[in-house]
Amino acid sequence: MPGATDPTHDSDERDGFRFRGGHRAIDLTATLQGRLREMPRELLNTPDDLVRWLEAAELGCVPDATGKQVETARTLREAIYTLAGHQEGDANEARTTLNRIAAGVPAVPVLQDNARFSLAGDAEALLVTLAREAVHLLGGREASRIRQCQSPTCTIFFVDNSRKGDRRWCSMSACGNKAKVAEFRQRRNLDAAS
Repeated sequence: MPGATDPTHDSDERDGFRFRGGHRAIDLTATLQGRLREMPRELLNTPDDLVRWLEAAELGCVPDATGKQVETARTLREAIYTLAGHQEGDANEARTTLNRIAAGVPAVPVLQDNARFSLAGDAEALLVTLAREAVHLLGGREASRIRQCQSPTCTIFFVDNSRKGDRRWCSMSACGNKAKVAEFRQRRNLDAAS
């Protein structure tokens, strides 16, 4: 789908949200940080948070959102997370949820005066569009390239578009760097002990 993957951004952090997944449907799952912790950090707490995320994800600019739309975004996020992680027990319910949201009325694609593509619609329509992008991703060829970061403390998913298909980290500047530093220290300690 047009706009689903955005290689034009160098930064994987935008307006307080992480965009390391290579696809904005996968990036939605990163709005619940620290899933493995006792107290995960919810980034979609308010309608304003959802508006900020939709804009940062380049889905569109909406003036406002509702609490119900925040709940829809969280529900969509968890369905995508379950399906991306191939969590068998909940897959049927997640698939039903994803398909239900994707069946709504999507945002309308608009060609602007500057010959750029944009989406027009409210927050609900943008979430429907995002759900449809998730259906295309999870049901298409790229599904086999979805990976989870190999850091034991990270739960971020990404689409591995590396040439060899051997990407291990959500981000080399974050989890990849931490792993390399830990490996270096371990080698140094082994050398010192020898």
